Amino acid sequence: MPRKLSKLKIIPLGGLYEIGKNITVIEYENDIIIVDCGIIFPEDEMLGIDVVIPDISYLMKNRDKIKGIFLTHGHEDHIGALPYILKKIRAPIYGTKFTIGLVENKLQEHKINNVKLNVVKPGNWIKQGCFKIEFISTNHSIPDSVALAIHTPVGTVVHTGDFKIDYTPINGEIIDLHKFAELGKKGVLVLMADSTNVERPGYTMSERTVGETFKDIFAEAKRRILVATFASNIHRIQQVIDAAVLFDRKVAVSGRSMVNAVNVAYELGYLRIPDGTLIDINDIDQYPDNKIVIITTGSQGEPMSALARIASSGHKKVELMPGDLVVISATPIPGNEKTVAKVINQLFKRGAEVIYEALADVHVSGHAKREELKLIHSLLKPKFFIPVHGEYRHLKQHAQLAQELGMPEENVFIAENGSVIEFTKNSGKITHTVNAGNILVDGLGIGDVGNIVLRDRKHLSEDGLIVVVVTISKENGEILAGPDIISRGFVYVRESEDLMEEAKEVVREALIECEKNRITDWATLKSSIKDTLRSYIYGKIKRNPMILPIIMEV
Repeated sequence: MPRKLSKLKIIPLGGLYEIGKNITVIEYENDIIIVDCGIIFPEDEMLGIDVVIPDISYLMKNRDKIKGIFLTHGHEDHIGALPYILKKIRAPIYGTKFTIGLVENKLQEHKINNVKLNVVKPGNWIKQGCFKIEFISTNHSIPDSVALAIHTPVGTVVHTGDFKIDYTPINGEIIDLHKFAELGKKGVLVLMADSTNVERPGYTMSERTVGETFKDIFAEAKRRILVATFASNIHRIQQVIDAAVLFDRKVAVSGRSMVNAVNVAYELGYLRIPDGTLIDINDIDQYPDNKIVIITTGSQGEPMSALARIASSGHKKVELMPGDLVVISATPIPGNEKTVAKVINQLFKRGAEVIYEALADVHVSGHAKREELKLIHSLLKPKFFIPVHGEYRHLKQHAQLAQELGMPEENVFIAENGSVIEFTKNSGKITHTVNAGNILVDGLGIGDVGNIVLRDRKHLSEDGLIVVVVTISKENGEILAGPDIISRGFVYVRESEDLMEEAKEVVREALIECEKNRITDWATLKSSIKDTLRSYIYGKIKRNPMILPIIMEV
């Protein structure tokens, strides 16, 4: 009998229907490689959650097959989950110099050792198992970003990572369109491409346009300049430094992630800073205001970021003065618009001048717009297409774009996280799903907060808590003390004394009724307290606080 042909499996475990948490599994027989390993930051309803990482239960079951983790670039949504996942799965990591530098820093923070980190360059090939992985230079809002051409026994898979086409990049490293064309000529089985900016027509502007805007802004500024941007956007930071040097200003850096990123970039040679330009944030008062530039975190309005603390007078080193110029060199990530607007309003109230994207070209995207995506599709000419990196509407529109360029509808796969897409040389099909979802990280706890805990946190945040404390006799169940009622986040007790006294009386009557009926088991007593008090409070003020009865026996 002829041998049954094995199929190539592509399994996105994250990065679909969400901006972030990018992780893709590529599997053939007994070999697996992983592309990227990112986090997403919690949504508003994920109260108290620090970060969200992908569910890797499928990888745990197949850990013996894993040959390596291949990184496209160093953004948190592509590398942020590594410290959590490497505690459960050990595999060699491959990435470019700056990406590995950021990973190394991250693993040191988490005290993770004995991980094999491999630095590769665009143009390098890595062989792992049956796969040959080729690194291709691209442009993005972070240095050293790459696409991956993964050569498999079934055909070539191209994963673009996050990218745009910049013909005049800050570091001079232009996207290798020649390599994309070469791959297209040889034949590409599957393309997985960034969908984030598919809604936007035209081309993404070059990063250099921001540098020209900075020069114009710095030329007019009379006092201190504060620039808020993403810590990972080293090209943007370089342009701020270049403008500062041009106008004879010193540069200070604020915000832990910004300090870390600048240190790593400088040590690895990705930032050019003339001697004497960079000063400590503690020394800014030693220079005239018109000779200072502060580069800071907080472009997304994060409550604990340096810029948010400066705006609310909570920063220990920087006190905002009337006339200071604040440049927010970023665009709000969807969902962050309100927090960014709040910080901008606070800055204006403090007397600062504020420049943001709506007022000047102080930001360009790191993602390809429609015409750039069309070019990549046309160069690669893939047989099958999986849109990735985006919300559902982005994936849908990218699928439509592929069809406009001539791809049959049945060759485009809008998958779900966990979908198993199986390919032969001539066919592709979503066959089944594996476990995929969100693992919530709260402090040192990984996965110990689930939907029930989040529901309780939401309940507490909306309606508050009432604790009912009662002491009863161990012998006969008689009430010896209480009930006492403690309120947190429900009502201000001093202004609601009548309500609280009536609530105590309602609980007391419920307990007397239980006593009459000789009910002494705690579960029934607690249930009676909850039901009676809940009905009373809702009937009185239409609120539904969490009720926590505490019974003590003496």
